[in-house]
Amino acid sequence: MSDVCAVCIIPARGGSKGIPGKNIMPIAGKPLLAWSVEQALNTPSLAGRVYVTSDSDEILAVATQFGANGIKRPPELSGDTASSESALLHALDTIEKSLKREVDYVVFLQPTSPVRRHDDIELALRKVVTEGADSLLSVQPLKDYFIWGPEGDHVVSKSFDYRARKRRQELDTTYLENGSIYVFRPKILRTLNNRLGGKIVAHEMPKPFSQQIDDPEDIDLCDYFLSRYCGNERK
Repeated sequence: MSDVCAVCIIPARGGSKGIPGKNIMPIAGKPLLAWSVEQALNTPSLAGRVYVTSDSDEILAVATQFGANGIKRPPELSGDTASSESALLHALDTIEKSLKREVDYVVFLQPTSPVRRHDDIELALRKVVTEGADSLLSVQPLKDYFIWGPEGDHVVSKSFDYRARKRRQELDTTYLENGSIYVFRPKILRTLNNRLGGKIVAHEMPKPFSQQIDDPEDIDLCDYFLSRYCGNERK
């Protein structure tokens, strides 16, 4: 992997409405953003190439405090309707100008999915490279879930046939996109304007590592799992 130029980009927009100050709120002993920064810095194949893109000076100050490189995001890429892909494209262009070379792979981490280990990032990146894939997403296997969904004014079974119910062990494995780790070649982002495309592979992570902070009640869960499983993720 020494001949591969991989960088990590962590988008962290300010102005969260659901949970004010979410990206830098204290959780399990440090700012939420710091968990992703330190995990990336501890990933050998990233070689310290860790960048946080944000419209917030306060967020960028936290990012640099914990060892990341800060990229100031322009206002037109920072509104409620701005996509993560637009921020990633701006950051990637900025990084390549700074490095004076093309990037081979981008690791995209969401700070609101912080329960991961640097080993997961390293394994995900190596999987993309060794399998000749174009992109990767981290997933939680759903081996024993019976999924239902709405259809008109009633519900129907989606992942199984309730009329011929199988044992849990006989159900096909499906995957939940857990939002923790994405890896992609820059050409995928630039040609498809998407983090995923081409040959897509998955990196499996267990249920405790598939927590996301979307609502206030998620904070205590992530605090618990970070303290229990990721307490040694320190630079």
